[in-house]
This record gives sequence, C-alpha cells and structure tokens, in this order.
Amino acid sequence: MEIRRLLVTRDVVYSEAGKSAPRPITRAIALAVIHNPFAGRHVEDLSPLFDVGAELAELVMPQLVALLPRKAESYGKGAIVGVNGDLEHAAALCHPKMGKPMRAALGGGEALIPSTQRVAGAGATLDLPLGHKDNAWSFEHFETVTVSVPDAPRPDEIVVAIGIADGGRVNPRVGKARIL
Repeated sequence: MEIRRLLVTRDVVYSEAGKSAPRPITRAIALAVIHNPFAGRHVEDLSPLFDVGAELAELVMPQLVALLPRKAESYGKGAIVGVNGDLEHAAALCHPKMGKPMRAALGGGEALIPSTQRVAGAGATLDLPLGHKDNAWSFEHFETVTVSVPDAPRPDEIVVAIGIADGGRVNPRVGKARIL
C-alpha cells in the first residue's frame, strides 16, 4: 500500500436549522490518498486491493475511535477513483475485507456498512454515507458527510474514506418513522 496523504478530522455539530442539539454529535473521518496499482489497465483479479482495504481500516479506525467522546453509533465508507481507474477498484477496496477491522474497532456492528464510490478528478467531493452500526432501519442515523481532498485523486490514485459518528442527525424529526 502506497499512501501519499492521510487526513484525519473531527467534526462536531452543535446545532442545525437554528436549534441547538440535545447533545453535540461528533463525526470522525479519515481520507487516505493511495496509489492505484491498476490505473490505466483492465485487470480481472482485483484481490490485492481487498487486503489494502483491510489495512487502511486497521490503520485509521483506532485514530477515529479516539476522536469520539462517546461510543460510535454509526459508520460508513467510500472511495473516489482517479480517472485512469475503474469503479471496481473502489469496490475491491471497500467491500470484501474493510468491514471486519471497522467492526472490530467499534466492538461489533450488525448492520451493513453503507458505502459509495465514484470515478472523478482531483478535488471531487464524495457524499460519505453514515448509518447505524447495529440497526439498519434507524432513520435518525441516515446521513451523509461531504468530503474531499483538494489535490486528489490524481489519475492514478484513489481517495478512500472511512467515517464514524457518536450519534445520528442533530435534531431528527423522522427518527421514529415506521416502514409502511
């Protein structure tokens, strides 16, 4: 794994739409800019990226957990592949092996980890989805955090995003909705 940059940030939300939060919600996000070994060519076997996804999660999850004042409730992952890459490169990083170390760092997680991927140029944004780690139908935890790295991904790079939060939206008003 060749990392060019690693950004780790903490975002604390105190209010939304003019109303203070019952308690601040803290979100911790890591953005790793890595070299894409498959940029510019079609490769059938993407399994080397499976392990890279796991390595990235093992590297950043302890840092993210340390940034939260309370236990994590939600998580998400995603990637932006540079324009010489392929959307499958993001899938190979995010899906087969990344979830296990994410769940291990949080002490579990029953729900699927929401994810998103795209192919784009440097400075592109990614709406990183977050969802409750144990209850996939917790509407108040459905949210996104928009992330980007100003100079990435370059054509032969991938920006990999991992996020966690210690709560859902600040003032949810559809959190108790029922599936009809």
